[in-house]
Amino acid sequence: MSVFHPRVLPPVVVVMLVGLAACAGPSRERVPAAKVAPRACCEAGPMAPWRASVVRTAVGLVGERTIESEGRRITYDCAGVTRAIFLAQGVDLYQSTLVTSQANGVRLIHRHVRQFGRLHRGPAVSPGDLVFFDNTWDANGDGTLNDPLTHVGVVEAVEPDGTVRFISRVAGAIERYRMNLAEPHRHRAEDGRVLNDYLRRKRGRDGEGTPYLAAELFAGFGVPHGR
Repeated sequence: MSVFHPRVLPPVVVVMLVGLAACAGPSRERVPAAKVAPRACCEAGPMAPWRASVVRTAVGLVGERTIESEGRRITYDCAGVTRAIFLAQGVDLYQSTLVTSQANGVRLIHRHVRQFGRLHRGPAVSPGDLVFFDNTWDANGDGTLNDPLTHVGVVEAVEPDGTVRFISRVAGAIERYRMNLAEPHRHRAEDGRVLNDYLRRKRGRDGEGTPYLAAELFAGFGVPHGR
């Protein structure tokens, strides 16, 4: 099992603090997006010991701006942070024998899950699951909503109202974010609770209906290995 030191940054580690790398970024979006329908999700799934370990590692990173994992070259973006969390469990999410074109870090992780784990869409969601998102930025720069698998995070918990709380690096640091698939177009509930955090930056040239909230950008969940 790898030893994980979130506050130490060795020279070999690449840190990306400018922009949002493969996880989010600027957009020239012009095409209106279809409204996302509510989903019957989510309810808390079981918490196995390995899942508890994943969550402890992820929680320990909240607020951190540098990461290190056994001298491995880890990029400080959403995919790199997610990879580091699982390296601490002895699992490299970038490893796979499947071939995909234009594989960014998020797609490498998705490919690993396809080969060694399980992709799903709920309704049972367990701590330690991965959560994937599409179109969090205009990755190919063509101004359309055709950018799959641009962001990833690690599920920390499912709240009583079905809101999924996950840990990821979106902007300047690693933080907690929320997603409620039953209320995909609402940022806050009437009592002020956050239902969906913003995962895509708003731009003046965005088309009407461009998605910004987590549930609007949701692509699926994943169990990273066959446990």
